[in-house]
Amino acid sequence: MSILYDLHSHSTASDGTLSPTALVERARAQGVDVLALTDHDVTDGLDEARRAAREAGLRLINGVEISVTWHGVTVHIVGLGFDPADVRLQAGLARLREFRAWRGEEIARRLEKKGISGALAGAQAFSNGQILSRTHFARFLVEQGHAKDMRKVFGKFLTHNRPGHVPGEWAALAEAVDWIRGAGGQAVIAHPARYRLSATRLRALIEDFMDCGGEVLEVVSGSHSAGDVQGMARYARRYGLLASQGSDYHGPEQSWLALGRMPPMPAGCTPVWTSWDNEQRASA
Repeated sequence: MSILYDLHSHSTASDGTLSPTALVERARAQGVDVLALTDHDVTDGLDEARRAAREAGLRLINGVEISVTWHGVTVHIVGLGFDPADVRLQAGLARLREFRAWRGEEIARRLEKKGISGALAGAQAFSNGQILSRTHFARFLVEQGHAKDMRKVFGKFLTHNRPGHVPGEWAALAEAVDWIRGAGGQAVIAHPARYRLSATRLRALIEDFMDCGGEVLEVVSGSHSAGDVQGMARYARRYGLLASQGSDYHGPEQSWLALGRMPPMPAGCTPVWTSWDNEQRASA
């Protein structure tokens, strides 16, 4: 019997809409056997998710999604199977959360100049944890009628050259990978096709990532088309990287996406879980 892995998901500890408990329960109902909770720049949801996973009979993998600035581009590096108590990792994540708090205030100031008031308080009302993200601002803007849905609101207000865009100043690639590896985990380039890098730039990212000690590429992602999956599989095979898969699930509002509902891992890829030792990698 095959095991269903979903190694990229979010809860209310960052910008998801389900609590860690509800996320785990939904994953189990969807047939997921192994789930990684990978909230943005925070690990606060892991303890609750771990308790829920024990109740549900699901294996939970400690995860986090770290924001990184690489040559002026924001990319995300997922950490899997690390020790959440690691001091250096938590200090690094705390630094990123401090920047997020400042960025949230700056987004609100810029929206205020465009006649949209109350954005900071509105975004905070959608945030249940330590993380204030663009997603929370997007939900506020949709609620206020400034765009009809989440996809449109980002393009209208929160991306490059739009009124609420604030450039990120995140961790360096080497820092993020070092934090994860130092805590005993594996580093993963999350949804690599989503960055819309040229082939030359994507190869440069992968090579820099590997030079830092990164070893995994997220081949199958909820943000990847079928063509993207095959393309990322070719990169994984070419560079000898392990392959990961994850829905990048944020909540039931994503009607086009479900936990555990992903295309199969392409042939010739070596899944990341083949390298895991139960005692060292699993938290359940």
